[in-house]
Amino acid sequence: MGDTKRKRGRKPKNPTPSQPLQSPPSSPSDDVFSLSNIEIIPSTSSAVEITTTASRPRGRPKKLPKHPDNPDPLPPPPILSPCRHVSNGTAIGVGGGSGGGELAVDPIGARVVPAMDAVVKVFCVHTEPNFSLPWQRKRQYSSSSSGFVISGRRVLTNAHSVEHYTQVKVKKRGSDTKYLATVLSIGTECDIAMLTVNDDEFWEGVSPVEFGELPALQDAVTVVGYPIGGDTISVTSGVVSRIEILSYVHGSTELLGLQIDAAINSGNSGGPAFNDKGNCVGIAFQSLKHEDAENIGYVIPTPVIQHFIQDYEKNEAYTGFPILGIEWQKMENPDLRKAMGMKPEQKGVRIRRVDPTAPESGVLKSSDIVLSFDGVDIANDGTVPFRHGERIGFSYLVSQKYAGDSSAIKVLRNSEILNFNIKLTSHRRLIPAHNKGRPPSYYIIAGFVFTIVSVPYLRSEYGKDYEYEAPVKLLDKLLHSMLQSPDEQLVVVSQVLVSDINIGYEDIVNTQVLALNGKPVKNLRRLAEMVESCDDEFLKFDLEYEQIVVLRTKTAKAATPDILATHCIPSAMSVDLKA
Repeated sequence: MGDTKRKRGRKPKNPTPSQPLQSPPSSPSDDVFSLSNIEIIPSTSSAVEITTTASRPRGRPKKLPKHPDNPDPLPPPPILSPCRHVSNGTAIGVGGGSGGGELAVDPIGARVVPAMDAVVKVFCVHTEPNFSLPWQRKRQYSSSSSGFVISGRRVLTNAHSVEHYTQVKVKKRGSDTKYLATVLSIGTECDIAMLTVNDDEFWEGVSPVEFGELPALQDAVTVVGYPIGGDTISVTSGVVSRIEILSYVHGSTELLGLQIDAAINSGNSGGPAFNDKGNCVGIAFQSLKHEDAENIGYVIPTPVIQHFIQDYEKNEAYTGFPILGIEWQKMENPDLRKAMGMKPEQKGVRIRRVDPTAPESGVLKSSDIVLSFDGVDIANDGTVPFRHGERIGFSYLVSQKYAGDSSAIKVLRNSEILNFNIKLTSHRRLIPAHNKGRPPSYYIIAGFVFTIVSVPYLRSEYGKDYEYEAPVKLLDKLLHSMLQSPDEQLVVVSQVLVSDINIGYEDIVNTQVLALNGKPVKNLRRLAEMVESCDDEFLKFDLEYEQIVVLRTKTAKAATPDILATHCIPSAMSVDLKA
């Protein structure tokens, strides 16, 4: 009796509820979350054609089930849906009802619809420098991304959306006019840029977006923007999955960030994320791309956004986020704490190294135990209380400050508690993570091209996998070296332009220059000055790996113009070195 009769006909292709879908096995991965997997949401650079490949099923068509008189409404399709669902199941159209940028309220669920008219589409023409050939620029290209209007006739978007910009335009929702925009400030570290439009017509009928508080876990968020897949505005929804210190890929910094499960695709960059009250709680900027991860997007939260805005209003320019110029070690091991003279009730982190160029180098020392920052106690794992039931890295406290602010630090040194007031400054690295829009510097003598190592230069030379392809010594300096003086730079021989005078030196590539005629080379400007003013018979360059290059001074200077003409190079040095 328990057996049921099998129905005649073809076996259905779709599995029954007792037969769940089997996903293909994924390849094992040692580390799903890594910088190489985090991807900045690229701006859309070309139109995408959407095609369907559905075909008629073979065999006899299935009979349609009989519907009752009042059928339950089917859920909307996941793609190209003209409306979105709210928590009570009511659909709110996104095509109208919010004219002038004002907030519309759903009368049933009392949920506020975000101010769609304040979200704009950003068009940018980029012209990137060629870091491998620093006297040239690459071919220009166009991209589109998202942005939104804030108070003071300003527009916010992502910094990578207008990086190396030549021209920026914005277009309002429902408009056919693109307005020229002016870039007011670019915050590379926090990946935020501020624009404005001089045309008064652009600001007619647009109300600025209001910012909300930092959301809690599981709070609903709605991401609005102009992603790939269409030309009109797009709305995706999700919840806040995680709040912690994140790695900002574009700026190579670590700041507070939100992880959400709403879809964030190419073109969403710079678009706002709204809460249920219609207030902006963040800016979409990057996502995690991995075969084992789905719907992991990241949003710049309001504390970081407000820091950027207030920094610009206070200094009329972006000055950056300060950091504490130290490297520290966790103190979770009880034997380590006892050896460092810590009492059972004391907690903190041990200073490994202090940046020689940072102001705190005058008061802090290696093996000091940092107990608190601005009166907030630091745990042995480097975290501080954040909200109820949450902890966060103490670097969050530092990032809330501004460059030039003072902070109180309590340290334990030789079992004695000391208190210091430290002036905070922005961080500088031996190999900078970005050039802040400036063209690369270079100097050429006798076919030897000297330039400065930076992360964009390494990416240009070795591709996006430069962390694996670049020379080990350059990577070691990138990860571990600290500046010994404020004007120090890592100068290398980028390449040798072949000529009769440099025979035998053609294979020298990306090798650091240590000294010239026995004098250390601190930066590229100093190298150019020493070469131009040299009266010695020979130019002797001491390179890394115990290599030397010797050139006759007069011959080298005389041969340089012909080499420049042969390779169509306009000048022997960049504009910033001529100044």
